Amino acid sequence: MFIKVERVEGNDLPLPRQATHGSSGIDLVYSGRDDKVIIPGHRAIIPTGIRMAIPHGFEAQVRSRSGLAASKGIMVLNSPGTIDADYRGEIGVILMNFGNELFVIRRGDRIAQLVVSRVERVQLIEEGKLSETERGEGGFGSTGVKSYDVVT
Repeated sequence: MFIKVERVEGNDLPLPRQATHGSSGIDLVYSGRDDKVIIPGHRAIIPTGIRMAIPHGFEAQVRSRSGLAASKGIMVLNSPGTIDADYRGEIGVILMNFGNELFVIRRGDRIAQLVVSRVERVQLIEEGKLSETERGEGGFGSTGVKSYDVVT
């Protein structure tokens, strides 16, 4: 599949790409000229310097990079962030610093990954009573761990 990309004015960085042949995600990078600092407990919208024309019937999902999440506590706050097929603005990534140290982002640093997925159009139809299942109304943790304790 080919997706058309437009650079934001002033962006001379290489276009995002998949790091390996087997990679699901396309690496998004920070396109700003100045270093960006996210202090612990804060968030920032990080520009990527690109716009995309995602084909109808698809969406792009912005996801955290596992290495940044594991080593620095840096995550995409609304993960996965959704980019709709009719959006044509610059892609921005909402990063949150859940770590304990300042996080500095430099021009060209990989900040997130983008995965393109098919989307089905659905129409909701009201039903008086839904069919029964073995799980029923069992929600959070009903099929495994039963504790919702906050870990600190």
